[in-house]
Amino acid sequence: MRGVLRRLVSIGDRGRQRLSNINIRRAVENIRSGTTTVYTPVIELIVNAIQAIRIVRPTAGRVTVTVLRSAQDDLIDKMPQVDGFVVEDDGIGFDKDHRDSFDTLYGELKLAEGGKGFGRFTCLKYFDHLTVESIFMDGDRLRARSFDMGTATSIIINETVGETEAKATGSTVTIRGAKSVRLSEKGLDAIARVLVERLLPYFIDPMSECPRILVVDGRDGGEIVLNNYLSRENRQIVELQVADPKIVLKSSDRHEDFSVRVFKFYAPKGSRSKISLVAHRREVTETSIQTFIPEFAEEFYDRWEEGGVSRERNFVVKAYVFGPYLDGNVSLERGTFNFQRDSDLIYGISQSQVEAAAAEVARDAIGSEISDRRARKAERIEEYITTEAPWHLALSRDTDFSSLSMKPSSEEIERHLQTAKFQRELRTRAQVRQILDSENVDALRDQVAEVVESISQTSKNDLIHYVSMRKCVLDLFGKALETDDEGKHRSEGEVHDIIVPRRKDSETLDYEDHNLWILDERLNFTDYIASDKMIGGGSSDRSDVTIFNRRVAFRGENQPSNPITIFEFKKPQRHDFANPSSDEDPVQQIIRYVNQFRAGKIKTPKGRDILVGENTPFYGYVVCDISRKVADWLLNEKNFTPMPDGLGYFQWFGNIKLYMEVLSWTKVHADAEMRNKVFFHKLGI
Repeated sequence: MRGVLRRLVSIGDRGRQRLSNINIRRAVENIRSGTTTVYTPVIELIVNAIQAIRIVRPTAGRVTVTVLRSAQDDLIDKMPQVDGFVVEDDGIGFDKDHRDSFDTLYGELKLAEGGKGFGRFTCLKYFDHLTVESIFMDGDRLRARSFDMGTATSIIINETVGETEAKATGSTVTIRGAKSVRLSEKGLDAIARVLVERLLPYFIDPMSECPRILVVDGRDGGEIVLNNYLSRENRQIVELQVADPKIVLKSSDRHEDFSVRVFKFYAPKGSRSKISLVAHRREVTETSIQTFIPEFAEEFYDRWEEGGVSRERNFVVKAYVFGPYLDGNVSLERGTFNFQRDSDLIYGISQSQVEAAAAEVARDAIGSEISDRRARKAERIEEYITTEAPWHLALSRDTDFSSLSMKPSSEEIERHLQTAKFQRELRTRAQVRQILDSENVDALRDQVAEVVESISQTSKNDLIHYVSMRKCVLDLFGKALETDDEGKHRSEGEVHDIIVPRRKDSETLDYEDHNLWILDERLNFTDYIASDKMIGGGSSDRSDVTIFNRRVAFRGENQPSNPITIFEFKKPQRHDFANPSSDEDPVQQIIRYVNQFRAGKIKTPKGRDILVGENTPFYGYVVCDISRKVADWLLNEKNFTPMPDGLGYFQWFGNIKLYMEVLSWTKVHADAEMRNKVFFHKLGI
């Protein structure tokens, strides 16, 4: 088309039959971010070319899209950036009606075809220049027209009209000077793939044949015919049969009909399966199908045998959705819709509702592969619950896992189950409030039974989890008592940290952060804990663990009647504390600590007095390995009495109301396992 204009006559403002005066820059700036892409203007020009062709002929026609490139190659991939496009067609050309429509903001010439009269402004959002060269019929003769699109206040500038020697009508529209947002695709194959996906509704329209669309690389002359993607030989796009392509959704005032067509796209090169919502045969939005059905996260494969050799071909799925509701609510820029993405109270149907329904159609089109992927996911979930989280077994039976990813990790499954548990608890609390607020108890009898069952099941799950965690802790505890590869025992600190972390107290220690139940189940219910930490500051001695006990049902504050428990830990196989010269005698350490409590020398971290009366009971425990040397020391020097199992010793210090036991690490571990053995057996762990 270029070069065919001859004896052109410039048309000044006086000669114009229509004068435009708008703020084009502001119109372009007001195009909403995120509603268009750099491909939007290219698609706009191609669609305009198709429409121009169909005005003069019902079939055939050609559109040539030439990719313009910058002069220099990219330093990384050695391929020049895309700088623009030239779209040529053999359509009606820019006659007076089409010229005036171009010069009119929100023109109505193509209203019946869904035209908004705004698409050309998207060209200036992504490119600096738009130029038109056209041959059109003026009465019974051909004439030539050229102009630029302005960027100030006039839409058409630099217009010329004149005679031509051209033999047919048509137009050439050039956009060039790519702005900051550039095409991520540079190769001709990749660009053509994007274009055919966006324009597929034109290729598959049974009511109108799509012209031949050729994409040409302006630098090396490479060519790709977009129509060939759907040709019978070596086709890249194949339509899948759908049992029921119709979707009916209820809007605010009526039911809306939609139709879905599903296609395989072979050799996707990293693309994902998607849902495209279409308005007036143009793709408006696309959303990953895995948003609604996680099993679409990966590619699919066609597999077959050929000459005794197994072959396969990968593909993704794309579902195109059509309907009057979409046509009537597409935005001005054609990059989104007037209705909301998720919940819509005005229009009644949201984008996600349409997409979710279309995803189900796509799932049915794929068939057994989705079912197989769901079965594999279910096996993975069952494996996790059986081997790692048996306490979730009952909860999992009532939990919907359809939204979980196709190959969920243990962390994902656990988060999903915790969410389901929390939602169940919220429902249970709401039901309990309803029952308590109701005056009609008889009517709620069945609901009461349901709520009680729900509470019971939740409690069972929590108990199973707690018991399982105890088994893990005892396994770690037993391991810590063993010798390492060099035959050495671990320090008392490592064993200490399993029972209760060192340098901690109740101000910084949560209930679930300690395992004092290993020593004594009653220690789960305590008012204050100080672990290997001096209470109340100062320079006094410190025990390994000091605990203010109180009865389970007692809710009083710091009371003299509440017992105080003190523990001292000694490294496994350490015996030197029994030497006559040792200053680490654990028995004497506990006695000194008790005397400091009784003398009022110890306060809480907040400076409160620790109330100790004359009859306040104290319990002291020394945990160590009891060798022959230690046993003799306890019997002969400390006057302790052996326990029946021979794994511990005890004594009553009546003058300071202190009962003390010296226990072996073996006894502590064995007793803890024995107390929990029946629970482990019930769980099969």
